[in-house]
Amino acid sequence: MRVAIYTLGCKVNQYETQAMEQALRARGHEVVPFTGQADAYVVNTCSVTAVSDQKSRQVIHGVQRKHPDAVVAVCGCYPQTHADDVRKLGVDLMAGTGDRTGFIRLLEEAAAEKRRIEAIDQPFERRVFEVLPAGGLPERTRAMLKVEDGCVNFCAYCIIPYARGRVRSLPIPTAAEQAKELAAEGYQEIVVTGIEISSWGQDLRTGETLTNLLEAVCDAAPEVRIRLGSLEPRTITEDFCRRAAALPNLCPQFHLSLQSGCDETLKRMNRKYDTARFAQSVDLLNQYFDHPAVTTDLITGFPEETEEEFSQTLDFIRRCGFAQMHIFPYSIRPGTPAADMRQVPKAVKEERARRATAVASELHRDYLASCVGAVYPVLFEQPKGGKYFGHAPNYMEVLAEGTDLHNQVRDVKITGSDGESLLGELLED
Repeated sequence: MRVAIYTLGCKVNQYETQAMEQALRARGHEVVPFTGQADAYVVNTCSVTAVSDQKSRQVIHGVQRKHPDAVVAVCGCYPQTHADDVRKLGVDLMAGTGDRTGFIRLLEEAAAEKRRIEAIDQPFERRVFEVLPAGGLPERTRAMLKVEDGCVNFCAYCIIPYARGRVRSLPIPTAAEQAKELAAEGYQEIVVTGIEISSWGQDLRTGETLTNLLEAVCDAAPEVRIRLGSLEPRTITEDFCRRAAALPNLCPQFHLSLQSGCDETLKRMNRKYDTARFAQSVDLLNQYFDHPAVTTDLITGFPEETEEEFSQTLDFIRRCGFAQMHIFPYSIRPGTPAADMRQVPKAVKEERARRATAVASELHRDYLASCVGAVYPVLFEQPKGGKYFGHAPNYMEVLAEGTDLHNQVRDVKITGSDGESLLGELLED
């Protein structure tokens, strides 16, 4: 059977898609591009916002229209949280966010028996982490290692706990073994990812934390760069920084979820920190690491956000000096507490996003300028604009002259910046 998969959303979805692709091949099926002809089309959906739901529906409608005789299967967060909506689309197989191995068997059944199948469980009843094969994109430069699933933070704007359930953790020995296998396969970088990796280990009740996991993964693949996914500020403590700074293959880039730089807004969001604790995390990282890149996410126009609160946010992101930011106007997610709060007009949300983006661009340019003159080991990925494109350990984009550099790590002297990427020259080996 020829199977094509379309993935929306986060790195965890990407990770689970590549795991399903591995499982399909192991069972004798052929994985083909989503734009081509296939016997079955799988849409791995996202439901983080109402816009995500809309995108998922568009992809599903599109494949049903173009390939009326093919099996259309839907999995992921959208059917997990909005089963009735997906049911109305008339897909052949509908499953949620759990049991990816079982999903492949159900896909085979739906194709062989020509019948509709539903498999939606209760996510909060899940107790065990589903171990899936780790891996990455076909070009084999960066792999993902999923170590955690679930979230119990219940932020006021987020539906993900209802899609993913409670925290479940991959045991350290298994994580280390998977990291070792990825290194043997030729990957040069491993991204440690999950729904909320700061909570790793809570369910295992061993007293071990993400720091213990990180040390084990770094030790298992000492020649491979290890990069952490998104973190909560509470992760960044003196102990974490001291131990993490001693790991030579840990990338000095830390993505700390901010969302707002105003304490009152953070309270409405039900975030578990204030700006003082967040600033402490940034200060600790700058104290223990040599010129780290601290990156973040920001939501503008959260319900009831005033101009004064937004001004506090702008002041705070300047104080933190982020290397890079992802900025989103608040999007209503029905079914969350924030959806019932007093909304900020769309035009105001978007205008604030533009202002925040202008500050973020200024901070990004400043960080890039501070990198000029440094020498970084760059993991090169692909040609871009007549040069070769890659990432430094701090995750800044680097462009340099060269040929056939794919999946190579080469030392690059940074000579300048175009405001978005670093420009550099390859040094002789």
